[in-house]
Amino acid sequence: MSMAEKSNHGLPVACLLGPTASGKTASALEFAAQSKARGREVEIVSVDSALVYRGMDIGTAKPDAQERAAAVHHLIDIVDPADAYSAASFRADALRVTGEIVARGNVPLLVGGTMLYYKALTQGLNDLPTADAAVRAQLDADAARDGWPALHARLAEVDAPTAARLAPNDSQRIQRALEIYLLTGQPMSTLLAAPRQAATDDDAARYRFVPIALEPSDRGVLHKRIEQRFDAMLANGLLDEVKALRARGDLNAEMPSMRCVGYRQAWEYLDGEIDYATMRDKGVFATRQLCKRQLTWLRAMPERIVVDCCAVDVTAQAVAAVAAIAGSTS
Repeated sequence: MSMAEKSNHGLPVACLLGPTASGKTASALEFAAQSKARGREVEIVSVDSALVYRGMDIGTAKPDAQERAAAVHHLIDIVDPADAYSAASFRADALRVTGEIVARGNVPLLVGGTMLYYKALTQGLNDLPTADAAVRAQLDADAARDGWPALHARLAEVDAPTAARLAPNDSQRIQRALEIYLLTGQPMSTLLAAPRQAATDDDAARYRFVPIALEPSDRGVLHKRIEQRFDAMLANGLLDEVKALRARGDLNAEMPSMRCVGYRQAWEYLDGEIDYATMRDKGVFATRQLCKRQLTWLRAMPERIVVDCCAVDVTAQAVAAVAAIAGSTS
């Protein structure tokens, strides 16, 4: 029996997913408040690759102290920005934390927009090699000499499907794809198509993760929210936050933490590569592109429950959808 078949009989766990600025936090906290009023504690498990980093609060729209006091949050502020955190790490942590929440008799609610994390959690992991410092150093040296577009062309020769979906200057992903090929002798696209490890994963089979997707009926509404939200981040001190991170001296623009949307553009501005207006426009555009990718992931989930994040009563609809799932755990 596959994990997917077994999971149909697992403990249902609601997963509130959606693109940036779709209202996930407000809906999650409202569900937690209503549950607490009925005597049930909700603990929120973050599904967000940026919220894991300490010291990155403004640009990630991290829940503030008041929001985190309203409900226990997990997998936030667990990694230093100089360190790496993978989908495999998230999967192990999310399964462990979910088990601990259930053991306490509380209700787990997964909330976030990093769809790769959700996919790893629910479908398992491919047999990809871990990072190799020596291989990466060689690829960095090649890129410094020839440029990332040249390495992108090299990738196209050995893994055309992967190269086709990457921009010529997407250094992080080009490096990873070439690293995998050099370590395994196989294209990353081939390894990703192979059966996943989760088929015999008893920990994951204990749960039936149910996705509730906050999606826009009018993408223009979401784009306007994204613009307003990025402007608010700038007004609230995003540049000062990035200045403080740069002042540490051990971070650089190519690290996964500093490649997060908003931080990359702020870094370029502080390096003097672009002016303020360009930085702002690039930040908004990058966030919209992230939103587009998130929606593409979501729409590939036929089992998801869709809530219109543009609806006037979106929070009430989302809370009702979560309650219909989480209520069956009582």
